[in-house]
Formats: sequence, structure tokens, C-alpha cells
Amino acid sequence: MESRFPDGAGPGTQFFCRLPETLHLDSMSLQTNVQGTGSPITIDRTEQVRLIGERINPRPESALAEALADGNMDPVRELAVEQVENGADLIDINVDVDGVAKETILPAAVNAVAEEVEVPIVIDTNYEDADALEAALEVAPGTPVVNSFSMEPASLEAILPLVAKYDTAVIGLTMDESGPPDDAQTRIEFAKSLLDAAAEYDIPPEDVIIDPLALPLSSNAEIGAEILKAMEQIRDKLGNNITLGLSNISYEMPQREQINNHFLAMAIQSGLSVPIVNVGSSREAILIADLVMGRDDFAKRYLSYYRSK
Repeated sequence: MESRFPDGAGPGTQFFCRLPETLHLDSMSLQTNVQGTGSPITIDRTEQVRLIGERINPRPESALAEALADGNMDPVRELAVEQVENGADLIDINVDVDGVAKETILPAAVNAVAEEVEVPIVIDTNYEDADALEAALEVAPGTPVVNSFSMEPASLEAILPLVAKYDTAVIGLTMDESGPPDDAQTRIEFAKSLLDAAAEYDIPPEDVIIDPLALPLSSNAEIGAEILKAMEQIRDKLGNNITLGLSNISYEMPQREQINNHFLAMAIQSGLSVPIVNVGSSREAILIADLVMGRDDFAKRYLSYYRSK
């Protein structure tokens, strides 16, 4: 009977197969380095999830909106401190509400946050307020993140030159002037176009964080699955860090926090590395996701959180 083993080998022989050098699980993982007034942090999907605190974002006629309109930075400082104490790694600052002089108030808010906390700052505005964005970038410490640009021509022309000039990271939205698409494949095509547009300004791909744009399940029951598919392809084919404004997914639905946190865990598995969240209500779900995915040695971060409750 012909032997099934190579010459000199038998049933007890161990065989070793060398995989191609290009076949590495994390070979497509790009690292985004950002900094506030403290130590730099690295956003990397193979490491712990980084949290962007979303709460400096005024609603019309809210107490925060009134304070900003009056130039009162006390609530901004308080929200920054509270979010960092709850586990935020970055702080998003948005002052886009009626009655606020954004060109003055946005840099003032950036200064106020930088005076209170050491974490990196995410400057959240749109291309129509490019002057306010530049005023904020002039005072922002370290390496902030610009939130955001899209494939709208006006957005590309207004935002990318500032990102290049101030050497920041930037969030890219997978949409153009027609709005966000409903399917994963179009989101991937937009993501590639965002990287190409950034490259024209010598912005490296690792400095572009892709936002595949969460849309409400209440208006499209399939959108959650399409967003997860898009994130998986961005993770596997492009390697960029991924963000998401998580709370959009549960808009007009009951039990929003539960929906957000369940979707959050699924999104982290799909490649989400730096979500924009209400840190106080989402941190536990994120710590558990990191733990389950092997990103928390000896469960140190989760147990520290649990014991502090």
C-alpha cells in the first residue's frame, strides 16, 4: 500500500506550514495618532476601542445653546471634565446652533476644553463654517481631529486644505451632495474616493478616519446590516480606523440605549475603533466588547471599571 506520508515521516511526525508573509490578520490596520495637551494616543482597531465624547453638541433652546450664545464656557468645561471622568479618550466640540457666533465661540470652546482636560479634541463643524474651523485650529493644542469632510465638492475645497495646513487627522463621511447611500458597496466606493481626495493634499491614509454614517433603523430596517457590511470591508480592504455617530441608529425607537449598545458591540466586531458616543451610557458595553475580543489582558480594564461602580 502506498504511504500517505513524505519520505521518513509517520503518524507521529509534526508538520509545519509557513504562511505567506502577506497573510497577516492585522496587516491592513492603520494607526491614527492624535494628541491634546497631554500624551499622544494611538487609534488602532487591533487595540482598545477609543471613545469620542459627544455631549458638547447643543440642541436648539437648550441650556447649553443659551450658554454658548452668551459666551459662557462653564457648561463646556463641565461637560468636558465629566466625559473624561466617564472614560472619554477624545472630546468632540460642536457649537452649531442658532444664535451662536461660531467664528468666535468655536475657538473659545476649544480653548476652554483644552484648559480643563488633556485629551485630544475633535472639532466638529461643516464646510460652510470653514472660517470658524480655521480659527479653532489656530488655538487647538497638539494634533486634533477635524469632523468632517465628504465627497461634496464644496466640502473637499473648504476642509482638506485646512487639514493639510494644520497637519490634523480628519473624519471622512461616506456621502456626497446626494446624501448617504443605503447600501454597503456605495459606502465603500465613497471611502476609497475620500482617501484619493485626501491624497491629493498629501494627507496620509492613516490620518483619515472613515465614518460609514449610521442612519435610523426606524426608516430602513436593513440599514444596520448594510452599515456592518461596509465597516467589515473598510476594515479588511482599506484598513482605516472607523468612527460612527452611534445614537443615530436608534432614532425614534423605544429602548434607544439598549439598541445603541447592542449595535455598538456588533460594530466593534466589524471594525469600529473610535465611536462617537454618550460615554456614560456606552462605556460598559465597549469594555465588555474589548474583553471578549481579547483586547483587555487579564480583564484589567473591565475589572477596574466594575470595582469602581
